[in-house]
Amino acid sequence: MKHANRSIGAMAGGLILFCAACAFAQDWPQWRGPDRDGKAAGFTAPQTWPTELKQGWKVTVGAGDATPALVGDKLYVFARQGDEEVILCLNAADGKEVWRDKYAAQAVTPPSSRHPGPRGSPAVADGKVVALGATGILSCLDAASGKVAWRNEEFANVVPKFFTGMSPMIVDGMCIAHLGGSGNGPLIAFDLATGAAKWKWDGDGPAYASPVLMTADGVKQIVTVTEKNVVGVGLADGKLLWQIAAAPQGRVYNSATPIVDGQTVIYTGQGQGTKAVKIEKQGEAFAAKELWSNPDLGTGFNTPALKDGLLFGLSDKGSFFCLKADSGQTAWTDAATRRENFGAIIDAGSVLLALPSDGQLIVIKPADQAYTELARIKVADAQTYAHPVVAGNRIFVRDLDSVALLTFE
Repeated sequence: MKHANRSIGAMAGGLILFCAACAFAQDWPQWRGPDRDGKAAGFTAPQTWPTELKQGWKVTVGAGDATPALVGDKLYVFARQGDEEVILCLNAADGKEVWRDKYAAQAVTPPSSRHPGPRGSPAVADGKVVALGATGILSCLDAASGKVAWRNEEFANVVPKFFTGMSPMIVDGMCIAHLGGSGNGPLIAFDLATGAAKWKWDGDGPAYASPVLMTADGVKQIVTVTEKNVVGVGLADGKLLWQIAAAPQGRVYNSATPIVDGQTVIYTGQGQGTKAVKIEKQGEAFAAKELWSNPDLGTGFNTPALKDGLLFGLSDKGSFFCLKADSGQTAWTDAATRRENFGAIIDAGSVLLALPSDGQLIVIKPADQAYTELARIKVADAQTYAHPVVAGNRIFVRDLDSVALLTFE
């Protein structure tokens, strides 16, 4: 009997570990998912696509375009309510509030007042959640209790023309954020535990893009698009490793996150097409060697998804497109359909899931022959500017003032 109990206990422990691993694999802990690359794990496409999804719950949370973060059974939502920015922790199963933190924040003024809430997505790691408000206030909270670990207001109300757009990241015990405004703002690595600045790089002001991590020749680098450049900055010390000119801010808005493929960096932006560079060490320094440039296809407010050597995006002219990632050659464009150039594209395994701002979830076949739409499902009545969070058969949709849980049967 004792042996049987041990066997049952071992089986139960294994089941718990297996379930925990499944939950972890389906987490969406930061901007564009676990690796900031727009890839969702654990999604199985239905044999027959439904005309609508089942709604588990829907709650009003306040204004905002920030994508929620999902970790385990908790959903972290960032919003504006009245004169305050609010960080909410919700139970992912039923939408009930677990905790909230709030602070007074200056109003978002024209020409950005149509989007008064936060745009940057929270990041959750190492027991902390960090969030950058629309007016430049950076917060770090205990993820379990909501208690404030630290809050940085040094650059409060010092922001780009259209307020902040970047999503901070957590890596190696640090919070990475590009703060400040036009021509005035450092990229900073904050100690996650204390909020102390470990290093600063102040070579250019922030744009609206978000940073990613790359390792080139064994050196970890923060890669980000700034006001005028694309840069690689050493994670350990904040030293500039390489830099290439991007289109300066003005009528062009650098808002797409760089895409890292090994030591290749692909970057795109409104009115500037899409380019790829190879980052290589030359002696003691790094250099960015241009691999290709496609001047005809770039994105406005969309970061493309890289899948199986193909780059899928929503262009600044409102058309879906596919580029070959090794050459930049255009595979196809969906030129017949015009949409707003706000949208999200997620690699969900056997399919691509796209959510433009009209609230229609579009299922696309990830192939280079032609644009093939497999399904179109209405998932929100209001406009959607946040990414959908895809976890298994669940999809969390953030619209202008609410969050909903929808499921695929």
